[in-house]
Amino acid sequence: MEYGLIGEKLGHSYSKIIHEKIGGYDYKLKPLGKDIFDDFMRSRDFKGINVTIPYKKDVIPYLDEIDEVAAKIGAVNTIINVDGKLKGFNTDFYGLLYTMNHNQIQIEGKKVLVLGNGGAAKAVIALLEYMKAKEIILVGRTAKEGAITYEECYDSHSDSQVIINTTPLGMYPNIDAAAVDLAAFPMCTAVFDLIYNPLRTKLLQQAETLGMQAVGGLEMLVAQAVYAAEIYLNKKFDDSLIEKIYQDFLLEFKLMEFF
Repeated sequence: MEYGLIGEKLGHSYSKIIHEKIGGYDYKLKPLGKDIFDDFMRSRDFKGINVTIPYKKDVIPYLDEIDEVAAKIGAVNTIINVDGKLKGFNTDFYGLLYTMNHNQIQIEGKKVLVLGNGGAAKAVIALLEYMKAKEIILVGRTAKEGAITYEECYDSHSDSQVIINTTPLGMYPNIDAAAVDLAAFPMCTAVFDLIYNPLRTKLLQQAETLGMQAVGGLEMLVAQAVYAAEIYLNKKFDDSLIEKIYQDFLLEFKLMEFF
């Protein structure tokens, strides 16, 4: 394999389509069961790969080098093979940063609620620290690893100003689910949902109804892919490519809805 995406279940992935739009290399989706993950990583038979659930932490022991951002987050989503040596990166961080800046979501000095305490939340927390959030509240189904419960979230943190969803609640096909009821957060001005299918989750629809800024995860997905391609090809792309691919997707989705 030249370039591609590894993960346990990839049927929902848009990564191949995005990388084909970037162009210049062959990109494949390679579902890996846990029984063959070790053999694949030890073979090092690739030039570059993206990594998704559940392997973003599991790949780290196979690496010869890890960049500073990925090490801080404790998760890797991009690996390159240089003369048999593997180096890991986390372009999720930069995809998140692009999306925050492009949509002018103000973080500095704000109280931010992060829903979910899985791997995606680690990149979000690193970003929020970088963007100088005043307070970061991590919410999980149970109170562990620095997270509070949803009940405590409602009781004590209704003054949160930005809410970021890193959970799969609301993802296709379970599109009627939402991690929280935004009506309980009257101080919230912006909601960012990392889910990209559907484009507008139930959470984002409620945000729009309540007059909050609502940003979905597709733009971030495209941005992190472009930044991964820069690593693969050792080439810098203008950020306008992210916007172009994102707008192409939006047009395609609208045409699909029309027909």
